[in-house]
Amino acid sequence: MLWSKLSFGAVLGPAFALLYLYFYPEDYKTLFFIAFIPGLLAVLATFYLKDKRVIKEKLKVPTPFFSFLKYWKVSPPAYRKLVTGLLVFTLFNSSDVFLILKSKQAGIDDSMVIGIYIFYNLIYALFAFPVGILADKIGLKTVFIIGLAVFSTVYVGMAVNSNLYFFFGLFFLYGIYASATEGISNAWISNITDQKDTATVIGTFSGLGLVHI
Repeated sequence: MLWSKLSFGAVLGPAFALLYLYFYPEDYKTLFFIAFIPGLLAVLATFYLKDKRVIKEKLKVPTPFFSFLKYWKVSPPAYRKLVTGLLVFTLFNSSDVFLILKSKQAGIDDSMVIGIYIFYNLIYALFAFPVGILADKIGLKTVFIIGLAVFSTVYVGMAVNSNLYFFFGLFFLYGIYASATEGISNAWISNITDQKDTATVIGTFSGLGLVHI
């Protein structure tokens, strides 16, 4: 459900941008300044968040920046194997920006490109929850593999397509791919490790991903 909420946020932002460009075409500079405001407010809002009160004060130990690498050495073999495979895929996977640029190269105007991106995030948000239910029934690994197959189909389609309507179809599939891999990969990692290490295993995976990228 959290992934769906985050994705719906990714729909609203570009939707407002598309609406702005409708009234003020090509005024990107002002649009970027406007987009800065919600980000600034989000940072300021964190100062009003309060942690739960603890009865006993725990000794705070400073955590080194690369401390996540220590867990890698003591993590279960199944975790290391899975994360290695995921990182290899991440290393060779291209950015979503290239798909958007491909759409632009085909002659689609800026407003329509933003519309396609909104459509992709909407599909991702709508399918995240049902795909998660499906993964519980047929297995996380199976759903993840299906997601990779859809990913391959999208990139082959992008290489040969120049039709506007097909782009919408390909981004529909790309939204399915995202819903079948992003949240699923974190759930899969969590399921093969101890529950007490959930934050550590996901943090280590994210940290290693940043190192590789």
